[in-house]
Amino acid sequence: MRHLAFLAVLCCGPAWSACGPVPQAVQDIDANSYYSDSRRSVVDPERKARNEAAVKPVNDYLDGVARAADAFQRGGDAQDARCALGWLDGWAGQAALLGVMSTEQSFYTRKWTLAGLALSYARVRAAAAPAQRARIDAWLLRLADATIRHSDAHKGVRNNHYYWEGLAVSATGAVTGDARCLAWGRKVFDHAMGQVQADGSLPLEMARGRKALSYHLYAAAPLAMMASILDLDAPALDRLVAFSVAAVADPAALALASGVEQERPSGVPGWIAIYLRHGGRVAPAPRIPEHNWDARMGGDRSLANPLEHVRIAQAAT
Repeated sequence: MRHLAFLAVLCCGPAWSACGPVPQAVQDIDANSYYSDSRRSVVDPERKARNEAAVKPVNDYLDGVARAADAFQRGGDAQDARCALGWLDGWAGQAALLGVMSTEQSFYTRKWTLAGLALSYARVRAAAAPAQRARIDAWLLRLADATIRHSDAHKGVRNNHYYWEGLAVSATGAVTGDARCLAWGRKVFDHAMGQVQADGSLPLEMARGRKALSYHLYAAAPLAMMASILDLDAPALDRLVAFSVAAVADPAALALASGVEQERPSGVPGWIAIYLRHGGRVAPAPRIPEHNWDARMGGDRSLANPLEHVRIAQAAT
């Protein structure tokens, strides 16, 4: 696959280098699950590698769009906007990602991708020509509709994957001005808040064995961004964040409650910057990672996304 060249990591995070041709559009996604136990807590390395190879063209495309959009928001260079919009328009014109999703993991990949694309698009949409904007809007809304249809028909549990579907659809609704998507995202957010227990835990994430802490942190990420996009105050989200951050510092209580020793992350993930910008409070204040990149959340999480409702200004790293 043709791809972007990137510079070395600098003080401000991974840097944008140059725009390449629009990558070949991906229609179908054939991803696979990579856990080997019933709790989905033990990764099978061979299956993980197979999945990463299958989704690499999609992930590379998302990363390229995010880097160009991030560079435009930082520096205002029209060439960066043209690149991000050109890549978006190129896949929009080919109805990319609307083909066969062979497995649930394929649907997961598509909704993560939609979340990142909608958030990155928000950084550059104002620079799009009207016809280009119409094509990209329509494509993202088709992806959001496909996400809603699959989610509403899905018979499985409403865990962190449901929250990421909510972010994908909410971000699409916010960037395109689509009220239906915003309402559906609000429904997902409200459902998630109803799952948060008095102590801040999520029962479905507690069931993930030694990854219970990791999945609390992973579940909180889309919810923090959704709260900012929808401009919501949610005491349940505050409890979830407080519970998860405290468990990073000392996972003993979570390990006791889950019955399993926890994998311990090096720190609180960078989505905490989004939560803090929207007025969230954590004591003691966690360290925001110096390199805070996540293409699924629109790129640099230390650079406020235009869809966020920022209440407390922060300096972007």
